Amino acid sequence: MLRIIDARTGKPTDAAHARRSLVRVHARASGFDTTGLRVLLVADVLVRALELGGTPVWATLSSGADRAELRAGAAALGIRPFEDHHDTAAAPGEAQTIHVLAPESSAMEGGATGGVRVEVAPVDPGSDPGSVDPGVLRLALLAHPRDEPVRLDAATLADADDTLTRWRGAVAGWATRPSRPVPEDVRQRLRAAWEDDLDVPGVLGVLRWVETSDVPEGARFETYAYADRLLGLELTREIGASL
Repeated sequence: MLRIIDARTGKPTDAAHARRSLVRVHARASGFDTTGLRVLLVADVLVRALELGGTPVWATLSSGADRAELRAGAAALGIRPFEDHHDTAAAPGEAQTIHVLAPESSAMEGGATGGVRVEVAPVDPGSDPGSVDPGVLRLALLAHPRDEPVRLDAATLADADDTLTRWRGAVAGWATRPSRPVPEDVRQRLRAAWEDDLDVPGVLGVLRWVETSDVPEGARFETYAYADRLLGLELTREIGASL
């Protein structure tokens, strides 16, 4: 069961009150910038984690400005669409609302006092983020705990670029080997990471270990494909590219 630390109380709480009960993930972005995109990215991964656990999710978005640009930037990052937020009654059967926002966006909360609050630290874009490959930008943001500020300097982006290129190439190679299931201990380590306050850097750490481990290559492929259901990094994109 996914547990999230509520920024209001500092205490962990179940992301869903009951298994298979509806959860609304409400992303609150101040506008179109890298911090706003990071808010949507955290919300996107949260939605993916809930769905992997069998929880139905209703994803909504409110933004202070530049909503069309924000949506376009989110789509480029592989963030799935969110419905526009409307101040209406809760959906039938809704058991929990999780608000995902930057700390300085608290003024946008209006009358929303219930639910769980997930805070996302700001991003210093460094250079023009529009010139960065979307997959590289996504990995660079995912590689840091969501409550820690990120500076997208040249070294950070180069490390993400190197990692993504290496992993996509490795996955394409492993895909040619006989398939093997994800080892159960590896599956449990992945789930333990993302179910512990959505620890995405922990998930990436498991993949780094698998990359050079003695896990059979066919099982490495299945492991990366499985984890990518959460990460959304298109790790299988290079399969067949050289044929």
